[in-house]
Amino acid sequence: MKRFAIVLAAGQGTRMKSKLYKVMHPVLGKPMVDYVVDAARDAGMDEVITVTGMGAELVEEHLGAKCQFVFQREQLGTAHATQQAESIIGDLEGTTVVLAGDTPLIQADTLKKLIQYHENNQAKATILTAIAPDPTNYGRIVRAADNSVLKIVEEKDASSAEKQIKEINTGTYCFDNRLLFEKLQQVGNDNAQGEYYLPDVIEILQSEDELIAAYTLKDFDEALGVNNRVALSQANQLMRDRINKAHMENGVSFVDPANAYVEATVEIGPDTTIEPGVSLKGDTKIGANVFIGAGTEIIDSQIEDDAEIKQSVIEKSTVGPKVTVGPFAHLRPQSHLLEGAHVGNFVEIKNATLGKFSKAGHHSYVGDAEVGEHVNIGSGVIFCNYDGVNKHRSHIGDYTFIGSNSNIVAPVNVEAEAYIAAGSTIYQDVPSKALAIARARQVNKEGYATKLPNLNHD
Repeated sequence: MKRFAIVLAAGQGTRMKSKLYKVMHPVLGKPMVDYVVDAARDAGMDEVITVTGMGAELVEEHLGAKCQFVFQREQLGTAHATQQAESIIGDLEGTTVVLAGDTPLIQADTLKKLIQYHENNQAKATILTAIAPDPTNYGRIVRAADNSVLKIVEEKDASSAEKQIKEINTGTYCFDNRLLFEKLQQVGNDNAQGEYYLPDVIEILQSEDELIAAYTLKDFDEALGVNNRVALSQANQLMRDRINKAHMENGVSFVDPANAYVEATVEIGPDTTIEPGVSLKGDTKIGANVFIGAGTEIIDSQIEDDAEIKQSVIEKSTVGPKVTVGPFAHLRPQSHLLEGAHVGNFVEIKNATLGKFSKAGHHSYVGDAEVGEHVNIGSGVIFCNYDGVNKHRSHIGDYTFIGSNSNIVAPVNVEAEAYIAAGSTIYQDVPSKALAIARARQVNKEGYATKLPNLNHD
């Protein structure tokens, strides 16, 4: 039997008070509609259709080939939105799940179980329900004696006894596909909003004595719909807890998991330790036995095994095995630190390679450079890579020593085992094993200080 998913993602989301289309608001680095579509795909759907409206181009560009798209020109309610998928799957036999694009915590395993329950019970529709600690403002599920669904009662229509019911409608449904589109034709809009609502399909099926089932979520958090910034923050917190728990189950140690931000796309190897205040974002891969110190931010980067990162920022770069970075270092995009290299406090690397076991201990800038192995870069060294118009590269050979406070003016080539004296400004190539001194000769003027009024201590 074919299985389909319709993701409703056409609403503007005015309560978000944002120019950004609601379902594109990120939860742990991914737009929330991404989680919903991924859950449907991972549940093994034969077809996933996303209904777009406001911001359709942005949603379609982001989701790309993950699903098909249909456009709801006017936002006339959930039934009307669902009906837009009729041109693709309306005449097919199978099971269809309809779910909201603003429910990022829904999981593939839940959708699989929902479908299995629906099909095993031969129901015409199955409602995904949850037991709410506080059911206020939710539609209540009233069950019949045989445990089937008798009706859904909205808060405003519920009696005192019905308001005590804690089982609520999550807004996710499973239908016989052909029957769904047949009954959508019968849904009216005789309500205060003048909209066509999907739960009306349930009422129509009930009036025809069709079996309506309900499958109850084990984890109420999965039912969270994000309609405002408060709910968005809750979704981020819940997703963070879920992600960090999964990493811990896979052998990662969090000193304080409630204060570590790890996006959904990040991979982390076992025996890695993550201290509080760490942010790991984007396409980041962390190896095994890595230490990431408090306050570190790593974006779209690869950190290999046994590296140690302390209080630093790393962007779109690679850090090799046994490399040490920080504290307070900044690796800008296209920085590559090879095995055993060291970058210390207040060092900035940009579009440069630091070879094996090379060191830049403190207060230096290395930009647009190829630095060989076992090179020592002293304090205050600056690679002068920009002439005001163009960027230029420097090449530093293996085992070179660059003294403190030197300037390397690109383009320049310093060959292997050269020595650069402290305070030098190097603007010409340096041969292998040469000592380069490029600074003014020191001159001492005896007694000159006594002629300066501000130094007269009498």
